[in-house]
Amino acid sequence: MAKSRRFMQCDVFSTTPMGGNGLAVVLDGAELGEDAMQRFARWTNLAETTFIFPPSDPAADYDIRIFTVSRELPFAGHPTLGTAACWLEAGNTPKQAGVIRQNCGVGLVEIDLTGDTPAFVAPPTSITSMAAKSLAAITAGLNLDPTRIMRHAVLDNGPIWHAIEMQGADDLLTLDAGAITPVTGLAVGLIAPHSKGDADFEVRMFSMWAGLTEDPITGSLNAALAHWMQTQGRVQRRHIIAQGTCIRRHGRVHVIPSADDPDRGPIRIGGHTNILIKGHVTL
Repeated sequence: MAKSRRFMQCDVFSTTPMGGNGLAVVLDGAELGEDAMQRFARWTNLAETTFIFPPSDPAADYDIRIFTVSRELPFAGHPTLGTAACWLEAGNTPKQAGVIRQNCGVGLVEIDLTGDTPAFVAPPTSITSMAAKSLAAITAGLNLDPTRIMRHAVLDNGPIWHAIEMQGADDLLTLDAGAITPVTGLAVGLIAPHSKGDADFEVRMFSMWAGLTEDPITGSLNAALAHWMQTQGRVQRRHIIAQGTCIRRHGRVHVIPSADDPDRGPIRIGGHTNILIKGHVTL
């Protein structure tokens, strides 16, 4: 039987309200079945919708389930930060001061609250070579200049990303999304360095599961990219990622390496959350 449940809607990875990635959060998911959660996520029509449950692991503060409009995800970045912000806004207190422990499909994920920007510890990332056939299909489908491709790999941190690094941010910013031929079943992440401005890198993510969509800001992709760069010894200091520029968003993702061991230590992925809507939903 449907009941009234606390609900919030927030905007993640931007200090500018409505400049980031929208998220719907149902703060009481008790007794909701998978079909009901998927139906509501489809109705919100946001990149993701999350549902909070009492913790099934005694070390966790809460469990969450994360849904896109078409499927459930084991982990996602902006839902992690956004859900944590909404959970705190609802008056909850973590078991340990300064850290929230969220239990999701990839296990426990810690959100550090002690810095100037809340940040989650990036989950482990598996890094494998990209098949030549896949690289050729992506290069052709996105109209990339193969001579501008610097590196490529397949990254798996729950979601699976086909990642390509280009020589410069203009390679991404001049890419016409309207001219892309989707490579069905892939999520493609592009990254390239900036030479000026407040961001160190530009990122774009294209989901090709059902047609083509560009994600405004993708925390899980940026977490995977950070681990990829760490294996190359390229995450020595805190840096900022810009994402969403081409779709009129102002996303900023903070990549924060371990001060003690930047080459092997944990990496945190941070960002600001604006809570825009509070109320109740009948589900």
